[in-house]
Amino acid sequence: MTRPGFDMLRRPSLILACLMCIPAMVCMAQESNPLASDPKAAETGRWMFRIYCAPCHGIHADGGRGPDLTRGIYNAGDRDIDLFRAISRGVPGTEMAAYSGRVEDDGIWRLVSYIKSVARPENSSLHGDAAAGQKIFWDKGGCGACHRVGDRGSSLGPDLTRVGRLRSVAYLRTSILNPDADVTPGYATVTVVTRDGKTISGVEKNYDNFSAQLMDLSGRYYSFLREDVTSMKREPRSLMPSTYERLLSGSEIDDLLTYLISLRGAQ
Repeated sequence: MTRPGFDMLRRPSLILACLMCIPAMVCMAQESNPLASDPKAAETGRWMFRIYCAPCHGIHADGGRGPDLTRGIYNAGDRDIDLFRAISRGVPGTEMAAYSGRVEDDGIWRLVSYIKSVARPENSSLHGDAAAGQKIFWDKGGCGACHRVGDRGSSLGPDLTRVGRLRSVAYLRTSILNPDADVTPGYATVTVVTRDGKTISGVEKNYDNFSAQLMDLSGRYYSFLREDVTSMKREPRSLMPSTYERLLSGSEIDDLLTYLISLRGAQ
């Protein structure tokens, strides 16, 4: 008869597997930042942030392609452990990659310290009217023809239901006034010339060396094999019109931005 635990002692692989689980369990149990009281943690985190995070979130964490982290509103949750998990594991469905293989847990907590240290009250640079901006979005701006908010609108362009958590004010302003400045991955323009000389352009739905799938501005879906067409190319430009600077006044753009930055999805 085998004594309890004796079989495990004879199987080193089981011991190793259990030991490997211990750091993960400790990490999961740590709900608050263990370095929160360390005055040097945020400063070290600031330099780490510039190396790993600034390309997307800006040198001062005030946003760019990634969200403005100084607003104190985070896509993955507002607790210390939420930020730790977002940095460590990445955020599914977004461009936020996982850093667990590049940064030790201690370093991730230092990043959390820095992010928390730069949080300030709600962005005060906008003085627009969110209700007026919502009306512009659906009516004068015609944004719903390409974008979805909740269960309303189109899926042709990026879903904006949580855009207030995902993008900064500066990034959204640039996206409205100069859509080609930074095209969201997966929403490039695909142009196909058919054998009979017809040119079809639309938003990329899938593209590889052998085929392309796209959707045009009317919402019609196309699928082509490269061998069946004259040419097929993907371009880093947006089908979104660059006319909003002429279409909307400065105050209307502020209203629209105020509405967009208020979109945070379900809590």
